[in-house]
Amino acid sequence: MRQLAHSIAGGGYFKGHGWVGLGLILVAESTLVLQNGYPFARSISIWTTPICWWGYILFVDALIFKLKGNSLISTRKREFFLQLPLSVGFWLIFEIYNLHLQNWEYRGLPDNPIIRSVGLCLAFATIMPALFQTAELLTTLKVFRGFKISKLQVTNRIIYGGMVLGFLFVMIPLLASQHHARYLFAFVWTGFVILLDPIVYSSGGESLLRDLKEGTMERILCLFVAGYLCGFLWEFWNYWAAAKWVYIAPFTPGIKIFEMPLAGFFGFGPFAWEYFAMYNFVRLFIRRNASPC
Repeated sequence: MRQLAHSIAGGGYFKGHGWVGLGLILVAESTLVLQNGYPFARSISIWTTPICWWGYILFVDALIFKLKGNSLISTRKREFFLQLPLSVGFWLIFEIYNLHLQNWEYRGLPDNPIIRSVGLCLAFATIMPALFQTAELLTTLKVFRGFKISKLQVTNRIIYGGMVLGFLFVMIPLLASQHHARYLFAFVWTGFVILLDPIVYSSGGESLLRDLKEGTMERILCLFVAGYLCGFLWEFWNYWAAAKWVYIAPFTPGIKIFEMPLAGFFGFGPFAWEYFAMYNFVRLFIRRNASPC
């Protein structure tokens, strides 16, 4: 915290959208407090998740820009606008899994299907930039800069073995009976990174496997911790919201962090790796199809 305070005090210009983001969070928090006594506050509290997360993204982006002079929204807008629809699309994959696994459900959503869809898309679009910006903030603060390991010798056995294991992980929950599948969401939280990251590595993209080959753990750890930081905020802001998700998963139902069973909370770290692997897998096709200038 001392390092963060020192960096903020001595950094550059704090962008205006950061103050807007902080204001959005404060407005959303205020409506949560007032929702029981004021109908207008309850109407706004239905939108707590997208309001808080858009506020968080704007605030963290401005903070990153102040610390290092560039950031996702301020200087890499093309990347930011690519992440938004991909974030929605990737989460819908997990929603498809949930149709069979039935680990969570939504309550209190608007009755109007158009308004409901807009709200869900606005919320789902924040998942990827929130994870990646949190990881970028940790990287900027050099939290894990000195973490090194012995360089991994990446062999064909590791590459193809990972792809096969990852394929089994993403398929088994869908093929299992619903009774057994409800216990297998850990396979989904880890399967895509095990399946896709070796493909990205072999294709020359940004991959966690390449970091292991180079013996650096900084990005791996920053993403991992970002998953838990965002996971805590997801559950914190969701807990009091009028429109929210609740978990009906069968694991550790009596031990929870807000609405999330403790066993499920452990999945937030690998979940950040999943989004990283999925994003860089899609980028392989964008890079390949990009026309030369």
